[in-house]
Amino acid sequence: MIAVPRSRSLLAPLCLAAALLSTPLAAAPVCYAPDVLRAVPGEEKVQPHTTSGNTLTERLLPTPQPVPAALSGSIRRVTLPAGVKMVALTFDLCEASSEVSGYDGALVDYLREQSVAATFFAGGKWMTSHPARASQIIADPQFEVGNHTWSHANMSVTSGASMERQVEDADMAFANRRAGAEAAGCRLPQVPERTRLFRFPYGSCSPQAMAYVNETGHLAIQWDVDSGDPAFLGAKGMAQSMLNAIKPGSIVLMHANGRGKQTAEALRILIPALKAKGYQFATVSQLLAAGTPVIASTCYSERPGDTRVYDDAARAGRRVLPVQ
Repeated sequence: MIAVPRSRSLLAPLCLAAALLSTPLAAAPVCYAPDVLRAVPGEEKVQPHTTSGNTLTERLLPTPQPVPAALSGSIRRVTLPAGVKMVALTFDLCEASSEVSGYDGALVDYLREQSVAATFFAGGKWMTSHPARASQIIADPQFEVGNHTWSHANMSVTSGASMERQVEDADMAFANRRAGAEAAGCRLPQVPERTRLFRFPYGSCSPQAMAYVNETGHLAIQWDVDSGDPAFLGAKGMAQSMLNAIKPGSIVLMHANGRGKQTAEALRILIPALKAKGYQFATVSQLLAAGTPVIASTCYSERPGDTRVYDDAARAGRRVLPVQ
């Protein structure tokens, strides 16, 4: 991995986000009443579901600007100026074709309560099956939402038109839910009409998929700290493991779709501990605006080649958990 110089053409808009760090974050989107935003017991549960297909409403999306060559590839973390302690907490909202994933409202409620900025990588199918929750997150000024494919496809083995639709359909779902937030009375000048960030499911990609993601204007955001929250690690152990691994400029992977086990409880340990260490919490865009991204040429979870088990399973038509 190498740290690459930032491109003014792409990061100039991101620099505007850095100014948000000096401004107190809004506690919640003002266009939604607190009772509407509050978690509902049971909605975090994952339910089996067989869908007859993609029923997404087609939308005309704005033409994207390709990512500059200097920012192409898999962004793992950010190198920050000396003395700057900033971390990006990210949460995947993925949903496969055979299920309806959950919504970890307790986790989101706690982020809002603590005024902690965060980035959510949402699948298009998840946004379509959770329309109200997706619109609420998109409208929240302390959050940002990135693309996590339509149905959590393994992008190392998905190719051609199917691969392209995984990206485009998720962006259409995002645009639909953005419109839903506007219909609820939200004013969203800061929210783009299509996503600018992308996360590869399982941390896996092919050169073709990476090229398409970057060509369609998405920065490919991976991570350097994996919470391991789909496994039963326990809240204390998970929080301590993340605390040990996080460094200034880290991007942390977690889940908010019911696949994370005790993630909300772990955050109640992790966030106060990071605050005590002097960390600020940033969206991925804010983190990028504050430093220099560290970019790898290939996709992986913790080390090159470690996603092969997911790739082999996808080729064989099998699903392997935990889902990233």
